[in-house]
Amino acid sequence: MDALTATERTIPQMLFAGAERYADSLAVADGDVRLTYAQLRDRALEFGRGALALGVRRGDRVGLWAPNTHRWVVASLGLHLAGATVVPLNTRYRGSEAREILARVRARFVVVQSGFLGYDYATAALEALDGDESVLDDLTVVDLGAERGDVERGVLGWEDLRERAATVPEDEIRRAAAEVEPDDLSEIIFTSGTTGRPKGVLIPHGPALDLYATYAQVWGLREGDRYLVVLPFFHTGGNKAGMIVSLQHGLTVVPMAVFDADEALRLIETERISIMNGSPTIYYALLESPRRESTDLSSLRRAATGAAVVPVALIERSRVDLPFERLVTAYGMTECIGTATMCRDDDGDEVIANTNGRAVPGVELRVVDREGRDLPPGESGEVLIRGANVTPGYWEDPDATAAAIDADGWLHSGDIGHLDATGNLKITDRLKDMFIVGGFNVSPAEVEQVLARHPLVSEVAVVGVPDDRLGEVPRAYVVRRRGAEGTAEELIGWAKERLANFKVPRSVEFADDLPRNASGKVLKRELRSAVGG
Repeated sequence: MDALTATERTIPQMLFAGAERYADSLAVADGDVRLTYAQLRDRALEFGRGALALGVRRGDRVGLWAPNTHRWVVASLGLHLAGATVVPLNTRYRGSEAREILARVRARFVVVQSGFLGYDYATAALEALDGDESVLDDLTVVDLGAERGDVERGVLGWEDLRERAATVPEDEIRRAAAEVEPDDLSEIIFTSGTTGRPKGVLIPHGPALDLYATYAQVWGLREGDRYLVVLPFFHTGGNKAGMIVSLQHGLTVVPMAVFDADEALRLIETERISIMNGSPTIYYALLESPRRESTDLSSLRRAATGAAVVPVALIERSRVDLPFERLVTAYGMTECIGTATMCRDDDGDEVIANTNGRAVPGVELRVVDREGRDLPPGESGEVLIRGANVTPGYWEDPDATAAAIDADGWLHSGDIGHLDATGNLKITDRLKDMFIVGGFNVSPAEVEQVLARHPLVSEVAVVGVPDDRLGEVPRAYVVRRRGAEGTAEELIGWAKERLANFKVPRSVEFADDLPRNASGKVLKRELRSAVGG
């Protein structure tokens, strides 16, 4: 495998090759469940046969609404073997949010895991189908959290699916897997934009596998490494930079459904974890846990964190107290399959903490002014990305695609940054109003649309404000309707019923009016600056 191209360029090819290359090595360790690479292939083949029995054919979309577990890994791989395009759904979504996405992709069926975080995903999916989205009326729900489902309600359990799989010969699923091409879509991952309507980023098999073949070499992954995947599988960070890169290179995936510092430390010790990836918040939590000093952390080897600025002190402290051989920073977005830049082994602490590294091989970067002219090192402008890792576009949205990717193939990131003399990128701001809560993108417009329906609200603006734990959290500025009475708690409760928890405002400020420019646009920068955002 060279530095730019994977040997196997579809996920089925990768899975079959891994089962031969690493047959008896441990692929997934999830509590008491241990799957070797050969066993993982066999489980995925069975799930794929079940998908074929449910009518899936090459290119069909299937929703996957579940947490990080071995069953997510098996289900996603099985769907890929059947030729399906997986549509991962954020586990914090509520039924109406999931419905909107499933309807847009015309999903063949949806895979859920009820009971996670106390939420009945199967019932939520069924209730969501009772709306006016007629395309979803006959959608089947496969519940990974149940051995047996309620077939009359349209819910199949794990064993129900296995029974259907038994009706499909194995040569049929192998034929379906062989038909998958590198340009076929492996996923459509929905990401929030400033319009408030999530956009479906198209991710093909080949370019994603090529990118993470390179990523593994830059990061220094090794066969036999054990990777604690705390980033969610519905996100490129957990999916591509976690699960897929591991299975490409003979690592063991140790999935974590919900991050907890003490549990993570226990897993590091008992599972001999050597690789981690996550936000700075995760590393701070590990460092501050009382359990850290009594935990054997000697297996830790490599770690990475995302686009957030990382203090030099965190890098230095992690080297001593966690301790990693190397903790590096990187930058990417869903539209470039999660990765565009990464630090290198010879970078010093200042570079790692204060930049997002250099472009990975095969990726080009530019920083431009408002007229699209290239800026010299040190001057800030919009970051542009070009390479095979750039998405072909957004699902059935040519206007949004044209707005994001120009005729020369440059992805306009919407992020502000600058390059140094050696090509290291530093992200400094966002062109877009979108902000990030604990690693999840939040569109203010989406939250504003929900709050605006409350009878109390005349006008509303939502911004991200600093938070020690999550980095940013939503705050809503509200102008009341004339004569209306109500409390901040009422509005927060309204939002909780209609939005995923990370989108819900943590605070509401009432105002007589909102700051605007001459054209009437709300000046959200002024709102953020009032609280140091």
